[in-house]
Amino acid sequence: MRLLVAPLILAMHHEIPIPTIHLFPPLDQLLIELLQSLSTEDWGLQTLAPAWKVKDVAAHLLAGNIRNLSISRDSFYDPGAATISSYQDVVDYLNLINHDWVKAMQSVSPQMLITLLSITNSLYSDHLAKLNPLVKSVFPVAWAGEDESQNWFHIAREYTEKWHHQQQIRHAIGQASPLFTKTFFTPYLDTSLRAVPYHFRNLDAKQGDTFSLMVSGEGGGEWHFMYEKDKWIAMAETPSYSVAKIYIDDQVIWRMLSNEISVDELKNRTMVSGKKEIVDAFLGMTAVMV
Repeated sequence: MRLLVAPLILAMHHEIPIPTIHLFPPLDQLLIELLQSLSTEDWGLQTLAPAWKVKDVAAHLLAGNIRNLSISRDSFYDPGAATISSYQDVVDYLNLINHDWVKAMQSVSPQMLITLLSITNSLYSDHLAKLNPLVKSVFPVAWAGEDESQNWFHIAREYTEKWHHQQQIRHAIGQASPLFTKTFFTPYLDTSLRAVPYHFRNLDAKQGDTFSLMVSGEGGGEWHFMYEKDKWIAMAETPSYSVAKIYIDDQVIWRMLSNEISVDELKNRTMVSGKKEIVDAFLGMTAVMV
């Protein structure tokens, strides 16, 4: 307990923008309960990820625990990653190791996956809880345009990974999801939408231009951004006027952010107004490495 409290005491002197570490245990527990409830047929259902069935997504979640513990906790780095020098290199590397891992896990039973996830979920969340949230993380959040990130953002990014992969499974089996509450969904959105300034960086905007996003559902809400001093920043208050607005359903935006919805379906399921360039930039945004 002493080791877990120290970083949090240190962080009390500063505000953590998006605290998520407390959400890992309940989110992980929901995953284990979900996987334990699956039938043999459920494990083979197709997910929104074209190459992955339900079992493959579970295997990918296990890989995330093990790989990140190896790097962050044990300081063990894959020699194959030494040649990475660009964003595309990172994407190509992740696609390769994800493919190889999922293929290797085809010979592992669902029951064994559940056992390994139960063990490594706790190990990983315990490790993250020991990190000082205000110091440099081992990984930057590249999809938000950062070359260097603090641990709190790295932890929040890991939370979004766990959230959206669990939701992939729930979507595949057609189950009503408990993940769209304020407790679980709002932090997912708060974290993912930190990609907005990076994705808007090349837009032709005027000082004071504002963009407003409205997301339906219990865990939805409103997010607003203003172009100020040559960059887009999040606003705490609602602007009196926005040059572009988007209304989107909670069941749609997570698929957009994880690159799992077609352009046509996305446009048919959103209401937009205002500057087309801003609307298009947002609808083309993701908060995953693609």
